[in-house]
Amino acid sequence: MSPGTQRTFRATDSLYRGIRGVLESARAGAYRAVNLAMVEAYWRVGRLIVEHEQGSRRRAGYGEALVDDLARRLTAEFGRGFTGTNLRYMRQFFLAFPTHHALRDELTAPESALSWTHFRLLLGVRDPAARAWYRREAADQHWSTRQLERQISVLYYERLLASRRKAPVRREARTRLASLRPEHFIRDPYVLEFLNLKDYPALRESSVERGIIENLQAFLLELGRGFSFVARQKRMRFEEEDFYVDLVFYNSILKCFVLIDLKVGKLTHQDIGQMDSYVRMFDQHARPKGDNPTIGLVLCSDKNEAIARYSVLSEGRQIFAAKYTKVLPTEAQLTREIERERRRFDTRHG
Repeated sequence: MSPGTQRTFRATDSLYRGIRGVLESARAGAYRAVNLAMVEAYWRVGRLIVEHEQGSRRRAGYGEALVDDLARRLTAEFGRGFTGTNLRYMRQFFLAFPTHHALRDELTAPESALSWTHFRLLLGVRDPAARAWYRREAADQHWSTRQLERQISVLYYERLLASRRKAPVRREARTRLASLRPEHFIRDPYVLEFLNLKDYPALRESSVERGIIENLQAFLLELGRGFSFVARQKRMRFEEEDFYVDLVFYNSILKCFVLIDLKVGKLTHQDIGQMDSYVRMFDQHARPKGDNPTIGLVLCSDKNEAIARYSVLSEGRQIFAAKYTKVLPTEAQLTREIERERRRFDTRHG
């Protein structure tokens, strides 16, 4: 290729990138405008249904018969999207956002990209505080509808509540992350159903580690906000001996590294002592100037509460241990696990 042709190609390539950027911006703006118009329209439909029901004479089954009749007529004229189930969601949507300005603020926020499907999923969350938290996180973290559905199904917010003091969580529900401490970013338990690990005696930590690397996006979603992957089998050398940390992440909100060691089986004092050593070595030899102290997390399949109580874990500063589950528990099982963890936390910090 001649020099003149190369210059022409570079100029054309620059022009292409400029045009592509304009078109992508226009496409994103068009999507947001269409999404805003659609969600607002569904809110208005819900308002009309509620106002009609409130102004009509009450009689048994009237509301359901009304919705079914509307679904039949609207579907015939406007096609899919106006089933009885969807109309009931629209009615519920208006009741959740009874003032129009509240909805407008929600939809026009710079970080918001919530679709009607997002709102449908959120309407299934009964607790208003939890629903508000999921809504904010979905917008801030740009969760897809599948990601939001997954976080709701594994009771992400409820596990967050069980893993720290209640007052800061309630404040966070109203004012975002008002008090940033390491324990605010630790879950217990972690749900790793996406690894598809079989529960058999020969299971090794390396299998869990490999599964996490192969499903890194899903694992980052479970870890929570601010986490990014840094290294696998991070080597640290001390007095002519090599040590290896299973996984290293960085949390941009806490501004610190997070070391994770994986354990198949019951948590031991040796696991805690080893992580304590890793954190001390990392802080001394690898922590950048200006960063906050490194966090160490031992992820185990069986958490030993006696060890958690009588070790450096009880200090709750830099070293943590949490249980992980390899299968997706039922809501009842997760609720029981959350209640047990909450009682344990209250006993330790009460």
